[in-house]
Amino acid sequence: MEKSKTTNSVFTTKEMVLMAMMAAVTAVCSWISVPAEVPFTLQTFAVFCTIGILGGYRGVFSILVYILLGAVGIPVFSGMKGGAGVLFGATGGYIIGFIFIALVCMAAEKLFGKHLAVSIAAMLVGLLVCYAFGTAWFMYIYTRKNGAVTLAKALRLCVIPFIIPDILKLILAVLVSGRIRKSISV
Repeated sequence: MEKSKTTNSVFTTKEMVLMAMMAAVTAVCSWISVPAEVPFTLQTFAVFCTIGILGGYRGVFSILVYILLGAVGIPVFSGMKGGAGVLFGATGGYIIGFIFIALVCMAAEKLFGKHLAVSIAAMLVGLLVCYAFGTAWFMYIYTRKNGAVTLAKALRLCVIPFIIPDILKLILAVLVSGRIRKSISV
């Protein structure tokens, strides 16, 4: 990312406002719970939109802002929860994994350019990295508190129910973010 031509700032004011706005959108989407056999939130939809609108580099910072807001106790996580305890809890690895989605997208943009197919593939790979990190984290915390858990059980609880909804959220986010990005010219 190039520095602004008028200041020594890495980001322009417009970019900082958009990053903050997408952190707020992520918080709001984390509070929206869609009822299902295993309820899920629109948190990953917001993460995909953040990356789709801002790109990987600015997306990393926006997601970091969201996570830091939650870490200091602001109730931005699902269930209107906040605090480091959420991040260090059994499912906190999935929240931290959002950073990996953005990092994978940032790396793909650097290596292959900003093309729709690259973005979609990078978001899918990033989601897999998020699942892997979150599942490893879940197994570690669960084992410390409740005894050993198998990988199969962890996947049944934490990943398999969310694969189809997350893919649908990714597709919707790509459609929505493409239109928004054109109108705000980031």
